[in-house]
Amino acid sequence: MTTSHHRAADLPNLWLPYSQMQTTAWPVTAAKTAGSTITLDDGRILIDGIASWWTACHGYNHPHLRAALVAQAETMPHVMFGGMIHEPAKRLAARLAALLPGDLERVFFTDSGSVAMEVAVKMAIQFQLNNNHTGRTKILSFRGGYHGDTLGMMAICDPEEGMHSLFAGVLPEHIIADLPTDAESTHKLEQLLSERGDEIAAIVTEPLVQGAGGMLFHEPAVLQTLRTLCDRFGLLLILDEVFTGFGRTGTMFACEQAQITPDIVALSKALTGGTMALAATVARRSVFEAFLSDDPRKALMHGPTFMANPLACAVANASLDLFEQEPCLQHVAQIEEQLHKELEPCRDLPNVRDVRVMGAIGVVELTAIPDPEGLKRAFLEHKVWVRPFRTIVYLTPAFTITPDELTHLTRSIHSVLQSHT
Repeated sequence: MTTSHHRAADLPNLWLPYSQMQTTAWPVTAAKTAGSTITLDDGRILIDGIASWWTACHGYNHPHLRAALVAQAETMPHVMFGGMIHEPAKRLAARLAALLPGDLERVFFTDSGSVAMEVAVKMAIQFQLNNNHTGRTKILSFRGGYHGDTLGMMAICDPEEGMHSLFAGVLPEHIIADLPTDAESTHKLEQLLSERGDEIAAIVTEPLVQGAGGMLFHEPAVLQTLRTLCDRFGLLLILDEVFTGFGRTGTMFACEQAQITPDIVALSKALTGGTMALAATVARRSVFEAFLSDDPRKALMHGPTFMANPLACAVANASLDLFEQEPCLQHVAQIEEQLHKELEPCRDLPNVRDVRVMGAIGVVELTAIPDPEGLKRAFLEHKVWVRPFRTIVYLTPAFTITPDELTHLTRSIHSVLQSHT
């Protein structure tokens, strides 16, 4: 049966993410993966340009990750983490603490980036409450920011450019500002903190790249400014490294490029190399110590059922093995150089507003995408998996992608944009 003219709404049972099912096209069906390719059920092989929402940093079906998963499955697929711990989680927490800057040393495991950020915000507000700063219950975040789709995170995403404007009036109100990217915006932020700092528990941002907000880049100096302001006004600094962590921007963690230590950092996506759902919220020693008390009310009352799942922790440890054993960051540098060279010709195309690259992130920003579904079909015809959003066509490939595969992706973007925009 042909499905080329069917709508997603005609799918039995399934409800797809980020889709108006009435108008979205029938999706393709993946059958298997390998390296940087996805094989569809009709035999077509696509080169994946976005590593399954930025997760599969080592490519698909890496033998070391698969072996770790199988070995753990044979021993202990899952056990509750309440009143009981296990070696894969202990080892992973220690390794993350050793990799992260400063005294980021207490690891709270969850199962998605959005929930990791929920925990980070909860930690920050309770940190202030535990220290008797009872008025500090607001979070300051930034325009262009995106931190997840759960209710708490919807409240700190960009309220106008984000996906959640429908919920205005339902969500708790926090404080949204412009990133301090120049003298004027820095002065405005200082002024805002001077006036309302005693209401704010923490400042939240995505370091270097605001991902789902439009792949918006900023300089490391912005993070240094935020660190200084947080110290000056007694606020915690939360960095959402769900997208940027594990090499995507060229360093293991984006905050390294600013030489700062956040008070809390959230990690997910590439944590397991795209193999299992796992996330972590990592806090500095001083944050953790604010929860130590004879008063049970000062404990962090949070505990996802599948937190620290042994299968996921084992695969995450295997992913960290690969970062230790293979030149992953060198590969990112090579990808960055190739993306710079091969995406630059897109700048001369009509409807292209900007071309920008950072690490293994390549972005072509358009003035508009009048027919998103048509653009997606055109990429499929070129046998690539590229998923434009808003006015952005982007690449976030696996670090193991071959130069020829990457060239096929960049040439496909140029060809499709030349013909379809």
